[in-house]
Parts: sequence; structure tokens; C-alpha cells
Amino acid sequence: MSSIRDFEYKPVVERDEYDAEWQAKREAVVIEGQEALYVELLQRLMAIRPLSAARYNRVMRQFVNRGLPWISKSQALDVYQRLCDQGHLNFDPEVRVLLQTKPVRSQSGVTVVTVLTKPYPCPGECVFCPTDFRMPKSYLHDEPGAQRAERYKFDPYEQTAGRIRALEQIGHPVDKIELLILGGTWSSYRRDYQEWFIKRCFDAMNGVESATLAEAQERNTTTERRNVGLVVETRQDHITPDELRWFRTLGVTKVQVGIQSLDEQVLALNRRGHTVQATRDAFRLLRLAGYKIHGHWMPNLLGATIESDVADYGRLWADPAIRPDELKIYPTMLLQNAELYEYWQRGEYKPYTEEEVVDVLVRCKVQTPRYVRLTRIIRDIPTTNVVEGFKKANLRQIAQQQLQKQGLRCQCIRCREVKRQRLTADDLQLTVESYETDATTEHFLSFVTGEDQIAGFLRLSFPHQDAALPIPELTGHAMIREVHVYGPVLPLGEESQGEAQHMGLGTLLVEKAKEMARAAGYGRIAVISAIGTREYYRKLEFALDGLYMTAVL
Repeated sequence: MSSIRDFEYKPVVERDEYDAEWQAKREAVVIEGQEALYVELLQRLMAIRPLSAARYNRVMRQFVNRGLPWISKSQALDVYQRLCDQGHLNFDPEVRVLLQTKPVRSQSGVTVVTVLTKPYPCPGECVFCPTDFRMPKSYLHDEPGAQRAERYKFDPYEQTAGRIRALEQIGHPVDKIELLILGGTWSSYRRDYQEWFIKRCFDAMNGVESATLAEAQERNTTTERRNVGLVVETRQDHITPDELRWFRTLGVTKVQVGIQSLDEQVLALNRRGHTVQATRDAFRLLRLAGYKIHGHWMPNLLGATIESDVADYGRLWADPAIRPDELKIYPTMLLQNAELYEYWQRGEYKPYTEEEVVDVLVRCKVQTPRYVRLTRIIRDIPTTNVVEGFKKANLRQIAQQQLQKQGLRCQCIRCREVKRQRLTADDLQLTVESYETDATTEHFLSFVTGEDQIAGFLRLSFPHQDAALPIPELTGHAMIREVHVYGPVLPLGEESQGEAQHMGLGTLLVEKAKEMARAAGYGRIAVISAIGTREYYRKLEFALDGLYMTAVL
């Protein structure tokens, strides 16, 4: 077996094309001699709420006529920072939010940095899964994240550092990072590669190289850019108590699992290689170990129909052993480099039309429980790869419009997020919604507005007394599986000016969770803390105890 030296970091010589293009544009903005005009431009832009693209362009045209070059929002943000540094303007953190490009990137409370593992064999043989020898299994080379990874030769340090640079350059704070590791089945990669990969991601966040993963993690607890969540994706038939303990050693807090279907016949036809019971068993272990469970579900698989898909989606929530916390709905895309293409050529498979897939999405979204976040409802695969079927990438928007026409509403967390709404404590009320799983009683605590928009939530889990815990150290503990406060990301230490973040909602939710656990007879409570949130929980009287942060009640 090869040693860890196989994975030693080798700097990538080539600069990311995006970074090079950005740098060229940045250097092209010369403000010397025109400071007063740039100040006037920024003051005009700062006075516009909201600063839509149309309004931004209207103002820019006026100043181009007065002699300034046309600059993008990200360039305007750079000019603003330089004018502040020179003393021409007083810095206002609100301007950073105003001039953000793609503000949705960080309005959910954290900034997500996605990295991709190297191409590697996958144990699965799914007929719907594309094969591209340049990519990990199920990914195509022209997906945005895959293109970035390929440019960096799949180097974890360069991918992480490059993505952080790109997000900073378009105005997003990057001091609270959820690291999303994609690429086939994480558990099928060798553990020495996994450890090296995550250490290099932490090195990039820390801005300094560490000798070991443990050293990099310790640095990250107090560094400028902290990891507030670490996500990997794997198969249910790889989930074991030993694997979950290893995940915690790496710092993992959320696990993505491809449910795909809860129909045994559909699973067999699509050669998933596991049963529905394997998904139940995996989710039970994940939940009892405190992990956040992010499922993937696929309508229009081989052997499925519109009616069977709608019924199957209902089973996700009716079956107490399933009930994931988050879900991605990935309607099957017919791709030429997937085995499913051959079934289609033989007339044995037919993709849904756009109208049919929207009908399925509408009928599914209205079934979604309030404690679930529908993260995505389509793969990020360019639809030019689709042979037949729906070819629009904005399925969520189309489904939402159809819901409104029918007078219906999706109550998932994403549809109820406060986004950039200004709030005060008086606008919010605390609600507790409880439900049972096969191994726990789950309590979903949330702060909501009078319009039922959600500002923050906490997932509190009470294991059943007869549940066999995969991590024995958790015996007798209640478990906080997630704390999340919405609204635009605010830098660490920055006070709230009406944003949900930094209003103290997280502290209030944790204190309520402690109160509920104490009343239920628990003597201790644990939280599946990310590496970069340990200091936060220490302030709430938690202490690191092995793989988890715990507090005495």
C-alpha cells in the first residue's frame, strides 16, 4: 500500500483563469485623479435600496458619460475599499452586502466552499450515473465545480484557497465556511488520502501549513477563517459505527446519502446495490451519532412513474426510519455517457417532459415537512448534456410559480428563510415542533416571524432508551445535531444591525435545548460541533470531550 507521501502537496503552477481575469480587471480600475468622481459614484450607489442590476446599470451609465470607465459590482467594491483606505470614505459594512455579486451565496448564514476529490473508482453500478474518466463518478467535466477542480488538478489546498479568493472578490465574508467535499463515494477513498485531503483544506482556511490534521484543526478553532461545517457524501452501505467515529475524527458534521428511491423494485432495476433497509439502518446510526442527514432523492428513475414518484416521496416522511433533515431532489437526467441511455435507445425508458417533472415537483414540495430544507431540486449539470427530457435549469423557480398559481405553498426551511430581512427580537417567537424517528424523539426549535419566516433553528435529539448507540460515549446524553441562524453572513465579532445573525438567537436556542433536556431527565447534553465552532460552544459552557462538545445539566 502506498504511503501518505503519495499525496504530498505540490503547488499548482497555473493560475485559475477566473482569478487571472479578475486580477486584470482589478488592475484596470485606476482611481488616481478621479477620486472625487468615484466618491460621488459610490455615494449614489450606497443610497439605493435595493440596488438591483437595472438601477446599478442606470447609475453607471450616467458616470460613464462623465468620464469614468464601466466597472462591475465587484470592481466597485474594490474601489470602495481603496477609497476607504485612503480616507476619502468612512467604511460601512453594509456596503459590502450592497455590492455583493450573487448574494444568495452567503444569505443562508454561512459561506459554502465546495471542493472535489480526485477521480477514483466507485463501488456503485447505478445505470443512471454518468461516467467521465476525467471526474469522480457521477460528475461531468463541464459542471461549474468540476471545472474549478480540474483547473486546480484536484488539489484540495488550491481548490479551497481559490474558492475563498473568488468569494472574497465578489464581496462575500469568508470567516464562517461550510466545507462541502464532493466526489463519488467518500468512504471508498483510502483513509490516508481522506486525512491528507481535509488537512490541506484546513491549511488553506488557516493560511498556514500544519504538520498533521490535528494541528490544522486546533489552529482553525481560533483562526480568521473558521470551518463551521464539514460535509461528505457516501453510500448507506458504507455507514458503520467505525466509519462514523472516523468521520468525527476528520471533523465531519453532515453526511450526504443517496436515497434515490424507497421502492425495492426501482432500486434493483437501477442497480443501486442496496436495499431500503440499508438506508433505514444508515440513517438510524447517523442520527444517533448526532450527524445532520442530507438525503438525495431521484424521481423518474428506470421503472418509476409520476404517481409512484409522488407516493415514494411521501414515504420519505411517513417512514419514521427515514425523515432526513435536508434533501436534494435530483430529477433523473438522460445523459449519453450513462448506461440508462442504452435503455432509452431500446425504448425501455422514457424521460419526463418539462410539464411532467414540474407536476411531480409541485406535488412533492407541498408534502415536505417544516423541519426539512430542500437544498436543491436539480443537479448542477449543464442541460446541454441532456439527450431528451426537461432542459431548463430553473426548475425550482418554475415549480414555485406553479405552486403560487394553484394557491399552494411549500413550507420547507429554504422557502421560509428570512434572507436579508431586517429584524428585531420583538419580531420573533420561539416554536417547538416534535416528531418521532425509529430511534429518537426529534425537537425542531425555531425562531419565526409573524409571517412564518424562519430566522434560526436548532435540532434537538432525545435517543430512545432502548436505542443501541454507535458511539458509546454518548450514553445518557441528549444531542444537539444542528444550530443554524439565517440572514447574510456577518464577520466574527461584528454586531448585528438588524440581521438575524449575531442577535443572540443561537444562544437562546441552545439554552432552550438545555432546559428541555434537563426537564426530560438528561444529565448531560452533547453537540456535534464543527472544528471552527468549538470556541462558540465553550462560551456556552460546553467542553471538548473526545469527539463531541458536552455540557453538564
